[in-house]
Amino acid sequence: MPDDPAYLAQLQDYYARHRVFPPYSGIGRLVGLKSKSSVSAMLARLRLAGFLEATPDRRLKPGPRFFERVVADSVRAGFPQPADDSAKETLTLDEYLIENPSRTVLVRVKGDSMIDAGIQPGDIAVVQRSFEAHAGDVVVAIVDDEFTLKLLDKEDGQYVLKPANPAYPVIRPKGKLELFGVVVGMVRKYR
Repeated sequence: MPDDPAYLAQLQDYYARHRVFPPYSGIGRLVGLKSKSSVSAMLARLRLAGFLEATPDRRLKPGPRFFERVVADSVRAGFPQPADDSAKETLTLDEYLIENPSRTVLVRVKGDSMIDAGIQPGDIAVVQRSFEAHAGDVVVAIVDDEFTLKLLDKEDGQYVLKPANPAYPVIRPKGKLELFGVVVGMVRKYR
């Protein structure tokens, strides 16, 4: 149905605010459908398309496509270009940022030692737990029992942790340098 994208958008907004779906009668009021059969048919179409699923006790829950977002072709950061509103591809942020869910954690960045690498205080680092990294990777490491987020590098055959802010020194571990994980993405929310 041509209105299904609008219905889905209203359900997504409701779910974002409340983290649950309203009952069928509430869904009808939310999207402006008066009959139970119209609500049921719309929900069946959204389930069939993968946007919704039913739990074993027949409640609604988000389906695998519920959190998809349209990826616009591109936007130029220089001179303006003609707008292209045609939807070409969709993805979820999880799908885009997280390759191995069981080995991925999100870490809130504190401090400004990585600002020249574009990493700001308050950013959320997407960290893939790994015991292997290469010089040039941004990593979360444990040095002398403390966590830090830095650029992994080598000096004289030894690993060091370099900040991306000249106000901070290179960390040359005196004791044990342990790799917690490699930063594979960064999320920043503008308010």
